[in-house]
Amino acid sequence: MKYLLILIYTILPLQSSYAGSLSVGKPVPSFKIKTMDGQVMTPATSKGHVLIINLWATWCEPCRKEMPAIDAFYRKYHDQGVDVIAVSLDDRSDLGKVKAVTQSFAFPVGMEKDADIDGFGRIWRVPVTFIIDTDGILRRNGWEGEPLVDMDILEKSIKPLLGSTNKTQ
Repeated sequence: MKYLLILIYTILPLQSSYAGSLSVGKPVPSFKIKTMDGQVMTPATSKGHVLIINLWATWCEPCRKEMPAIDAFYRKYHDQGVDVIAVSLDDRSDLGKVKAVTQSFAFPVGMEKDADIDGFGRIWRVPVTFIIDTDGILRRNGWEGEPLVDMDILEKSIKPLLGSTNKTQ
């Protein structure tokens, strides 16, 4: 028990450092993500849209499990101003696997190797999902709370943000 407490008190302070300076209700850190089809997403290009950034990997079973819900949400709400970018943490040598997993999804996919996402902290687990409102304000910090998202979580988090500015959850 003593060793468990020591481990907990050692790891908890480190966990927050992984998240960098991310704070819900504050502007999102700068990012630049190039999709596999050549599109570039930045805070400026997503202004006026609610943006879901999902960090995932082909070898991550929970990631693959939540992606159909993200795709269904994107298909349902894209015309209302919701964008999604899924960033694969796989190696370039696994590009075929990435394409195979995502081929039926409507949202764009990028590779971490083609992205500047350092402001989101050191990626130490997947999946991680961030939600950014129409004004570039972080509304869901993927490092906090439940790591997996589903349709219910996405609707509760995002529907209040659609068509409005500066609303808090």
